[in-house]
Amino acid sequence: METQGQRSLSLEEAIPVPPIVGSLVHAYVVCQRKAWLMSRQICPDEDHVYLQIGRLIQSQSYSRERKEVHLGHLSLDLICRGGQNLVVAEVKKSSRALEAARMQLAFYLYELQEMGIEAEGELLFPEERRRERLILDENLSRQVENLKIRILALICRDQAPPPEKIRFCGKCAYAEFCWA
Repeated sequence: METQGQRSLSLEEAIPVPPIVGSLVHAYVVCQRKAWLMSRQICPDEDHVYLQIGRLIQSQSYSRERKEVHLGHLSLDLICRGGQNLVVAEVKKSSRALEAARMQLAFYLYELQEMGIEAEGELLFPEERRRERLILDENLSRQVENLKIRILALICRDQAPPPEKIRFCGKCAYAEFCWA
């Protein structure tokens, strides 16, 4: 019951919730435990060979485009012009986690659209010499909205989900948090 001069706290005020960022979206689609650990700023093994390879590929690929653009809570790999359109690109080492990469890029396009910026997306896999175009439509927007709700529910949990052996575990920089 509120008394005069007092008000109830909203959930956001009572529990500080970190903003949802693209890497968290990618992690959630791959492994919810990894996303929960990331949301708590628990760092992976920074010397993990696959993290180093990913950084190297990103720094050496697509040298002519504008790299690593920060816009609010978004960290975009590349931005370029595709004719009249703005194109946001996400660079990945491989297409092994293709659905996670698609949802990360869709999240960026959704957030840009919420800011009033219309853009198209492109997934880039330089090692595979492959690219995939992505357009944010109504269906994909609904998927992103639903995904954001599920991520918020996950990061508000007190405990991480239990470890679950999946095909990504062998190359994960968070493996020690699950299997040590």
